[in-house]
Amino acid sequence: MKRLFILIVSLLLGSAAFAQKTKADLMITGGSIIDVKTGRLSSNKVIIIRNDSIITVIDQDKSSHWQVKQNYNAAGKFIIPGLWDMHMHFGGGDSLIQENKNLLPLFLAHGITTVRDASADLSKSVLQWRDEIAKGQLQGPTIFTSGPKIEGYKSIWLGDIEVGTTQEVKLALDSLKQLKVDFVKITDNTLKPALFLEAIKMARQRGFKVSAHIPAALTMNQVADAGLSAVEHIGYALKAGTKDEQAISDEIASGALKGKAVNGRIIADFDEVSALKAYKNMAKHGMSLTPTLLISRTVAYLDQDDHKNDPYLKYIGKGLRKTYNWRVERAAKDDPEAIAFRHQVFEKSAAVLPLLQKAGVKILAGTDAGYLNSFDYPGIGLHQELELFVQYGLTPLQALQASIINSPEFLNQKQYGSINSGKKADILVLDQNPLLNIKATQMINAVVVKGQLLDRKYLDQLLESIKTKN
Repeated sequence: MKRLFILIVSLLLGSAAFAQKTKADLMITGGSIIDVKTGRLSSNKVIIIRNDSIITVIDQDKSSHWQVKQNYNAAGKFIIPGLWDMHMHFGGGDSLIQENKNLLPLFLAHGITTVRDASADLSKSVLQWRDEIAKGQLQGPTIFTSGPKIEGYKSIWLGDIEVGTTQEVKLALDSLKQLKVDFVKITDNTLKPALFLEAIKMARQRGFKVSAHIPAALTMNQVADAGLSAVEHIGYALKAGTKDEQAISDEIASGALKGKAVNGRIIADFDEVSALKAYKNMAKHGMSLTPTLLISRTVAYLDQDDHKNDPYLKYIGKGLRKTYNWRVERAAKDDPEAIAFRHQVFEKSAAVLPLLQKAGVKILAGTDAGYLNSFDYPGIGLHQELELFVQYGLTPLQALQASIINSPEFLNQKQYGSINSGKKADILVLDQNPLLNIKATQMINAVVVKGQLLDRKYLDQLLESIKTKN
């Protein structure tokens, strides 16, 4: 009888202890957590996740206090926040909506848990996907989008909001606010320089971050003074690094300097002292820059690799692949002298990356992947961009920061950027340490997106399903 009493008491005590445990959805144990801000590693930690957020990160010996639905052993692995691609495009017309939608799982399969859509001609669909993903109704990376970008009359780009007056800029910004876009993008194909500067100021007054292509007739200092938040593509930084950018801009505006001669003059007049001065002014104004090295290098070196046999093409729909032809056909017209020149322009442009970093300009990691940009692939492209960052002068830690820390900071998304309590549960589990070899970002063991674990088996199945859709 005494033994029975002791057994009952023990069971009751055990039940009480179990009932007192805090419930959660997912526990990740055993991995080394990388602090991407400092480069420090923490081991013997446990990540506790509930819904789409990290509840806490605790010592391993305290994990028994938690009751979780799923346990993931990451022993021997390395853990970082999910990657961001800060410049990509969904586009190509209504007939390619489904092919664009098929890119969503492709990003996740490569650990890209957030993307910034830098506008094209499918804004209605992109905004719908953004909201469905946020509500958990569609699987994909978190989307931030500019919606349609602001341009001048008769732009070559489809889906723009074309403006030619201050009133039309106002109406354009009204419509973008109504669409609840995440930032504003302005480009330079036909938009007049004076109205370009005015549009930046008006957008900033409304609280928008603004990214842009810069009209050749304007200087980096002018757009910085106007309040531009981010420059898209590194070529504009090469021009800003010349001894007298104002003189070059004036000659372009007057028509005295045009065509190939523009880049020739920029390369001849580039000066590191002048460049650092211009870049420090950018940093002073809080400007960021998305280099998009991958697309520039891919097109510059099509003579050495035509990419026709890329294994990754099996993940890209036939319609999207056709949009690649535009750049390929243009490059094919170049003679040996022109090919050598485009190599030179790319190499000179990429070489300013460490100068921008040194000056304090926040580098954002973006690919320009999506439609139109030949062999610049959604998903794997971000990893290749990070490789190029390191190849051209950044450390692996700085490359990771460009994607994981600088990107959410640009969009004022404070709930991202580290593996800490209160942060979003977008996590990458890697087989090797990316601080030692940036290619390790491609060695993905598992992805956690919005708190949902996608293990290697699931990721492989995801990739297989994308192939069958194309």
